[in-house]
Amino acid sequence: MSTPGFLRRLGGVLYDGLTLLALWLMASAIFTSLYGVAAQPAPRLLLQIFSLLVISGYFLWCWTHGGQTLAMRAWRVKVVYANGMALTFTGAFLRFLLAGAGVLAGGAGLWWALFDPDGQFLHDRLAKTRLIDCPAGAGA
Repeated sequence: MSTPGFLRRLGGVLYDGLTLLALWLMASAIFTSLYGVAAQPAPRLLLQIFSLLVISGYFLWCWTHGGQTLAMRAWRVKVVYANGMALTFTGAFLRFLLAGAGVLAGGAGLWWALFDPDGQFLHDRLAKTRLIDCPAGAGA
């Protein structure tokens, strides 16, 4: 199992960021069409929770059903356990939480890959997952 290069994985992260923006815009549009503008604290909190559920649902579904988000398909990258097995919901959820913490820490979890012996992101190291190359024509 070969590890994709850092720049390729970073490109996937940026691509996923655009996907998340689109998901957030759709979630916000659905929420505001149902409940009106979320200017008050209570509706704003509900919108944030709804957005988090949509975004986490996207990642958890993709990682447990083929191991690839839209960006990962485009960049031919797949997430698996360190032993090569497909992620379970629990593993995907742990990876999601750890990746989120790394992003909130200024992206420290991503920059970790520059110093990791195997070039893995910190959240992958801690969740016992890894990103692997998914050659063209291999189901990507």
